[in-house]
Amino acid sequence: MLGGAGVLLGVAAAPAQAAEVSYATRCVPPAVSGLDPVDGTTKVEVTAPATAKVGDEVEVVWTFAQAASKNPDLIDLPADSVQPSGTLKAAGAQSASVAMSGPRENPAIPKGGAMVLSAMKGTLKLTTAGRVTLTPDAYAINVMSTETKCAPTEAVGAAATIDVTGGGGSSPTATPPDPTETATEPPESGSPSPSGTGSDSGGTGGGGGPDEVTGKEVQVPYACKTPIGDKNVTSPVQIDARRDGGGFDLTVRFKGSVMDSPADIPADSVKPSMEVVLGGADRGAVHVEGPTNAEPIKSGDPMTIPDLTGTYKPGADGESTLAPGVLTVKALGTTTTCTPTKSEVSLTLDTSAQPGGAAGGSGSASGTSGAAGSGGGLAETGADDNGGLRALGLVAGTAILLGGAVFTFMPRRHAARRAR
Repeated sequence: MLGGAGVLLGVAAAPAQAAEVSYATRCVPPAVSGLDPVDGTTKVEVTAPATAKVGDEVEVVWTFAQAASKNPDLIDLPADSVQPSGTLKAAGAQSASVAMSGPRENPAIPKGGAMVLSAMKGTLKLTTAGRVTLTPDAYAINVMSTETKCAPTEAVGAAATIDVTGGGGSSPTATPPDPTETATEPPESGSPSPSGTGSDSGGTGGGGGPDEVTGKEVQVPYACKTPIGDKNVTSPVQIDARRDGGGFDLTVRFKGSVMDSPADIPADSVKPSMEVVLGGADRGAVHVEGPTNAEPIKSGDPMTIPDLTGTYKPGADGESTLAPGVLTVKALGTTTTCTPTKSEVSLTLDTSAQPGGAAGGSGSASGTSGAAGSGGGLAETGADDNGGLRALGLVAGTAILLGGAVFTFMPRRHAARRAR
């Protein structure tokens, strides 16, 4: 429990007193999360002066002895990422709603760990002599600009009482709160690229100086599995190559902004990668990856997937094709995996086999020089086009997890599996 609250405006503080109350709570995650409301239990201590005079402005402290949740097994919350706010109800001699707020101050909270919320403070101007009770009411939990709103679902007992005397009068002995007295009633429930297909001007893929080869922008239908549900989306992707000796430096580009960020994203928290699928003469896959976000991304700012780069060492002579493959985005301990439901060739190269190169016609991959072991191309399943990448929960899945999905209060419930 935090230290006693003082009587402001130069008035000496009376001894502080507090009591813990426990009440059933319903918490509603932000709509963007797609999560259902969840019921839990909140335990709160309210600290206030035992006595004061009319005209005094007193400080009140709300301390969470227990939040209505644990951090679910989805994501590690970074330090100083969670901020509470709420309302305290004054009743009895005077009625008032006291705005309470705490700092964005918390330790790192691991998956499955207890949710830690900072203490909240507020001030109350005393206007009438008599007994004033203080009762915790609704509160909100802000995680990087997204809010989960929590409210009592039963009558809540008073957590502290202030005996208020008239100005200049003597202060009576502190009276403990009556556990049967309540100040609030339960609320109602509810609450196409012009470049075309590129081909290597070198023909055989042998020596010569570096050559730039521009791929075709293709619309790739993705089936994505995120920690909070499945999503089907389509994204424009282009693969470019630069010859370097017998191999190629690859660059995979996602064209334009992915979406506007629905929440604040910390720096160095999002890491994308992809397996570029080889076809035609060659077989296997080439691993490419991008850097983490160097700067924080503010809520509402455009979000993009950076260029993904890697090295392709051919394993076959002939005409080899390259198509976007499985895309993986790792963020704050979570993984979102997007698998193309239809192979879309972006680039065709004339290649010659290199020692230790990709799989060639055998269907196996060597695992060197960035080649990954996936056999052949992806089957064309004819998936429907489900709109632009704006709906994709790549980085958005991270933002949602940082907000609503973090607060899937006990008992743990999965998000509704709805595609956007």
